[in-house]
Amino acid sequence: MNIKPAKTSNTVVFMLLFIILISCFFFFINFYTVSPLPEDVPVLIIENTVIAEGSPFIIENDQVLLSYNIIKEHLDPYIFWDVAENKITITTFDKTVRLATESLTAMINNKPVEISFPAKKVTTQPYIPIHFLEELYDIKVNVISDKNRVIIDKNLSGRKMGTIASKEITMKLSPIWFSAPVVKLTKNDAVTVYSLEDGWFQVRTKDGLIGYVPEQKLEVFEMPNKPDNEPKQKVPTPGRGKLNMVWHYIYRITPDMSMEKAPPGLDIISPTWFSIVDGQGTIESKADISYIKWAHENNLAVWALIDNSFDPDITHEFLSSSETRDKIIRQILMYAELFQLDGINIDFENIYLKDKDLLVQFVRELTPILHEAGIAVSMDITVKSTSPNWSLCYDRKELGKVVDYLILMAYDEHWATSPISGSVASIGWVEQGIVTLLEDVPPEKVILGLPFYTREWEETPTESGNIAVKSRALSMAQVKQILKENDTHMSWDERAGQNFAYYTKGDSVFKIWVEDEQSIKLKAALINKYGLAGAAAWRKGFEEPVIWEVLYHELKLPSKI
Repeated sequence: MNIKPAKTSNTVVFMLLFIILISCFFFFINFYTVSPLPEDVPVLIIENTVIAEGSPFIIENDQVLLSYNIIKEHLDPYIFWDVAENKITITTFDKTVRLATESLTAMINNKPVEISFPAKKVTTQPYIPIHFLEELYDIKVNVISDKNRVIIDKNLSGRKMGTIASKEITMKLSPIWFSAPVVKLTKNDAVTVYSLEDGWFQVRTKDGLIGYVPEQKLEVFEMPNKPDNEPKQKVPTPGRGKLNMVWHYIYRITPDMSMEKAPPGLDIISPTWFSIVDGQGTIESKADISYIKWAHENNLAVWALIDNSFDPDITHEFLSSSETRDKIIRQILMYAELFQLDGINIDFENIYLKDKDLLVQFVRELTPILHEAGIAVSMDITVKSTSPNWSLCYDRKELGKVVDYLILMAYDEHWATSPISGSVASIGWVEQGIVTLLEDVPPEKVILGLPFYTREWEETPTESGNIAVKSRALSMAQVKQILKENDTHMSWDERAGQNFAYYTKGDSVFKIWVEDEQSIKLKAALINKYGLAGAAAWRKGFEEPVIWEVLYHELKLPSKI
């Protein structure tokens, strides 16, 4: 018997059924739509991210307030909530904003500004009026009240938009044809375009629905670049060459400078005038207006130094309080304006590692306020090491984003109480300090700190057979006198990039790695090698006059590198 016709008949029937089933499937998946957004809960859409859990916003008296946690996670990692003092601090490039919950007055750069609706604290976190945030964060907010939905767009450069090119298209939940439909779109409907995945564009409709449309069904265009409205801080630069700065240590009383001439090529002088002396933020001042007058008459900018008394407990106390940080900032601004300062140099040292983030917060709060007054901000940092209080406490990358300059204190390689003798700043150690800092900070923001001092080391054998080591800091002139008065042996130490001298007296050996024009020239040459902003020297009065000629040659004359 011939059964081939029966087999053919069965195959045809199967194929027809399959086609009917597929047609029905496509009919039903295009007839019904599935919303990608949850129903009956507040839904926040930030670009193409949907947030529906944890009450991302609340609506009160027709005002939308955005959750602090959402702001911190999705809009501003630097927003700061002081739980103890019930204060919110927002810092931008040019603004420091302070809000207290239930208050209709905000402080913007220390000036009171009335707001139409206050921040609210709900259970464990504050909620902030969303329209207050629009200008601060450069965002666009669309509130769809009837759907309990809020859409936030960031004002990005090069945003991609699209219009539907065919008569009608169904937006899909996923980038495949068999995916559930989300909504029907018709010709010329506008969507925001995010990405292209396997021939499908991820898009968002004007009412916040997110899904996918086929690449060939969408005409994509890029919006014109957004104008850069961010204000540019005028970073102080000299008339020629690199910055040349020196710190001036002021012990108790600022000296009369009227008869002194500024060294050639010096741009900035930093008197050590201000100290925070307690945890309540009290600042002691040694400032003198006649010093400012002398400096300005000699074409020197004055970047007054403020320190933290190098006390970690005092520092922890004042950094931990929003009110105290604000008090300190207001005092600094007052002194800066009173004494017509050109800049502030922050010299906070010996800080607990646990206060690392609070230190960044303080600098973020201070800088916009000083910038608004036309005052430059620099900060001193140490060479990277494993010391918690003296190195790890600095978040160099974040600090470098905020201040005008970070000054690398490239000295004290062997510090005053070091158990072994050695150079204050050997050339290899200094260069390595520069290289590791440049991993986090652009070179144009780095000023290299140079030592005008050195240490004399005394090594004495003990009864136990060990060597007792002690040291004293010396100026260049003092070293020259010691070399003259003693039977010293001196040779060039290639590794240190310095002259090395030693002499004996009794059972003790005295060693000096000399800082002089040769060693300073080698270190200063690194500024041009790495494209740094300039040099800062510790400290005025410890140098020999020839050093200024060396620095002038290295910093002010055209580089040969």
